Amino acid sequence: MLIQKFGGTSVGSAQRIKDLVKLTVNPTPKIVVLSAMSGTTNALVDISNALYAKDVQTAKTLLETLKKKYIKEISELYSKPESLNKAEQLLNNHFNYMHAFTLDMFTANEEKAILAQGELLSTAMFHYYLEEIGVDSALLPALNFMRLDDKDEPDMASIEKNILEEIKKHTGQKLLITQGYICRNAFGEIDNLKRGGSDYTACIIGAAIKSSEIQIWTDIDGMHNNDPRIVSKTHPIKQLSFDEAAELAYFGAKILHPTCILPAQKRNVPVRLKNTMQPEAEGTLIANIATTEGIKAVAAKDGITALNIKSERMLLAHGFLRAVFEIFERHKTSIDMITTSEVAVSLTIDSNKYLSEILKELKDIAHVEVEENQTIICIVGQLPKDKAGYGFKVLEALKDIPLRMVSYGGSLNNISVLVHGNLKKEALVALNKGLFNYN
Repeated sequence: MLIQKFGGTSVGSAQRIKDLVKLTVNPTPKIVVLSAMSGTTNALVDISNALYAKDVQTAKTLLETLKKKYIKEISELYSKPESLNKAEQLLNNHFNYMHAFTLDMFTANEEKAILAQGELLSTAMFHYYLEEIGVDSALLPALNFMRLDDKDEPDMASIEKNILEEIKKHTGQKLLITQGYICRNAFGEIDNLKRGGSDYTACIIGAAIKSSEIQIWTDIDGMHNNDPRIVSKTHPIKQLSFDEAAELAYFGAKILHPTCILPAQKRNVPVRLKNTMQPEAEGTLIANIATTEGIKAVAAKDGITALNIKSERMLLAHGFLRAVFEIFERHKTSIDMITTSEVAVSLTIDSNKYLSEILKELKDIAHVEVEENQTIICIVGQLPKDKAGYGFKVLEALKDIPLRMVSYGGSLNNISVLVHGNLKKEALVALNKGLFNYN
């Protein structure tokens, strides 16, 4: 069974929903995973923030504005009165439910319930449209099978058991529709997957049912060799290994969240990135494959803070590094890059949430210098240890760019450099020219 995930832009209007028919209605059995209509989740966050602030009038105004948007879309989506009436009742039910939160105290549990409404609406609207045009389909409620464990991680054993039971209820049905992003937590309350959202849902489902392929449909034709928003010439990459794709996603390639492909990788289910606007484009295949040797792509991760931690004694004095890393662990702050010298360790973090607390503890054992507004640039590919030249090629391309840190050798798939954020564009353009011969 095929998994197809479509994001917010793919269901962002009545016409886009209609266009999904061409991509989903065919003899291949499939589960279609839908995000909320574009803009909906942001609007629901704004509504939640107003309710947290006890600004009930603003929340009501925002709800009415959002409802008007949906009324407009359903009027364009459905042509039969019975379909339109059904959709109007759907909107009334969901918006009345959300209005009820303006009457009482608002908590994090209520916020998660509100944030779930976008996916519940988009999937029902698509299901009703298929029904109107005579295409048989069925809804698989994600809240019936998608569950987190007590560590807020997907409970794969429960998910696998329950989704197979849900699918059995529709034996013979070739087109099943479900919600991305939303789930229940270990207590049975409505929650969401946060990292990777609907992409994560698609990969979890694909892994659970051992799908033939997971397709992630977006508005660009696969993962590119460089950031097309910054450099003028890029090309889509035909194939990536799971490890290469994970490195690119972690270090800034926005098309995928780094966590989301892990379930597919564990079950060896291929993931294909496709373009809704250009369905004929080949896209990018991510799989457990031996890709060709060489550099494939670069990606950049902004908002990085670098810390240079100088020991009062020799760096390798017993327990020093452990003491440093335990400070970051206590404050739940992950480290991206790390380099060492005789008396210092330099490292980077991508969250400053606990920076003041971290600095307070570090200064008890070392001298610390902090540099903010840094960017990690990650060069990814198959880079064998016994092959010369890759490090030279990267550094030669960046010969005119001041480098704050270089990390090479920790992975066979990654060379990373740290530059000041103001030099990001210059560095990406230089790499595009030096590595891919784009002027």
